[in-house]
Amino acid sequence: MFDFDKPVDRFGTNSYKYDKMPNRDVIPLWVADMDFETAPCITDALRKRLEHGCFGYTQVPESFYEATMSWFKRRHGWQIERQWFIYTIGVVPAISAIIKAMTKPGDRVLVQTPVYNCFFSSIRNNGCQIAESQLISIEEPDGTLRFAIDWAHFERQCADEKTTLFLLCNPHNPAGRVWTADELRCMGEICHRHNVFIISDEIHCEFVNPALERGYVPFATVASDRNYAVCVSPSKAFNIAGLQIANIIAPDADVRERVDKAININEVCDVNPFGVIALQAAYSAEGEQWLTELNEYIYANYAWAAEFIRKNLPEWKVTRLEGTYLMWVDVSATGKTGDELTAHLLYDCGVYVNAGSMYGDKAGNNYIRINLATQRDRLKKALESTTSTAELPTP
Repeated sequence: MFDFDKPVDRFGTNSYKYDKMPNRDVIPLWVADMDFETAPCITDALRKRLEHGCFGYTQVPESFYEATMSWFKRRHGWQIERQWFIYTIGVVPAISAIIKAMTKPGDRVLVQTPVYNCFFSSIRNNGCQIAESQLISIEEPDGTLRFAIDWAHFERQCADEKTTLFLLCNPHNPAGRVWTADELRCMGEICHRHNVFIISDEIHCEFVNPALERGYVPFATVASDRNYAVCVSPSKAFNIAGLQIANIIAPDADVRERVDKAININEVCDVNPFGVIALQAAYSAEGEQWLTELNEYIYANYAWAAEFIRKNLPEWKVTRLEGTYLMWVDVSATGKTGDELTAHLLYDCGVYVNAGSMYGDKAGNNYIRINLATQRDRLKKALESTTSTAELPTP
């Protein structure tokens, strides 16, 4: 058993999540970064590497590829071939390089909003236009929300001759959807009909609610052609984003050649030796057991938080969390926008969450995003403080 209740003081460690807070009394539930120590097998592997004392340029060994291939085959039924890999320093640099490789300035890149905010900057930074297909919010019988695809609108966007690329988030951040095989297959077929290349960001693939009767489906396992690239990394699942390691999986040789060139143009081809070591340790039997227990803990956090909100904050409407550790909450019934409520939570309650407008002005304006990947005591303290009327001084 692993102790995810163990408190970790992250202030004063140059933590982006914590040390950007105005003071130590603010509880940060924002950026997608967990408050748990990583799996012990990773720490042990890094300690052994650290003891060597030399940290020069690193060569990525065959064991790196073998660990990744074995992991995705046994956990997710995805047979990845060795030649399909391009390693890089992170999923966002990977996405930016693929957009550079597969589009030209002025092309339209389609996203399903609300969606991860860095998608927008990756598109704009490559001189492309953002095309949105807004997800539909559906209220379930139990009062939770669930997001679905507007298929007619999605196809119209793909049919636009200027749309050359679709940037998929699987599982979806922040809507919490774990797309089904049928949904992924349909998206792929529509893109195939209109010759739209697909990037699938699958960084959250290891977070699936244990109560869900199905698991994560790699887009590659249902794709109708090879006109795609998938981005994966252990960084979210094992809380090692600072070690900077990710993989692009592209089965088409021409695509790989173009992407490899863009990776080198963007100069994101040299990886951290600690990232290489950490990936291999993460994708092991010990890492898998840690991850299984982590998922159980996170979704127990979600169950507690959803019930607390239902009882104490009835104007907040929770989105059902199928995947990720990020709760997407409709706050329109409060009479405040997501931006306004975020300011209230920070200055009056001492809790920092993300305003939904980050994930699309129109699609996210009435929402907030709450990071549940923290110790339960901290989560309880944060949510309980939202019911307090006491005002905190403005930082």
